[in-house]
Amino acid sequence: MKICLRYLGDPGYQQGFGQELGVRQATVFRTVDRVVNEWIKFPTTNHELMEAKRIWQSMYKFPTAIGVIDCTHIRVGILKPNRHGDDYINRKGKPTLNVQATCADREMFTSVDVSWPGSVHDSRICRNSQTRSQLINKANVVLLGDDGYGIEPCLMTLPSEILLQVQK
Repeated sequence: MKICLRYLGDPGYQQGFGQELGVRQATVFRTVDRVVNEWIKFPTTNHELMEAKRIWQSMYKFPTAIGVIDCTHIRVGILKPNRHGDDYINRKGKPTLNVQATCADREMFTSVDVSWPGSVHDSRICRNSQTRSQLINKANVVLLGDDGYGIEPCLMTLPSEILLQVQK
């Protein structure tokens, strides 16, 4: 898992991670592939979506929700990257990736997108995400997000304090 998390924080540098962690590049590739393809799964079929809604309803009394969505900043180093470096500077002046993740009812990741630099706003990442593309035409299915997102047919925004209460 450490290998996968390290890779997700800075994708595209498998051989360097392997050396840093004392494993071969092939091990990094297999580990990332296994974690991402076996453990991080977003519900896409009607059956999976209905099951996610059923569980969310029974646990949190939220009828159309299937999970939550948010972004977090992951530091990419002390200095900004040489290429497109200013894009990585977040609103606090630090070089980061803005990582979007969705979680299901038991706080398990269902999707992770590490492809955006730190200067990009959460709502832009969501608008361009595969997760949104999969949900936008589905009826009565929403993700819950904080007020950093815009309201859409597949996304309901709630103040952060309420989202934290929903998850307890």
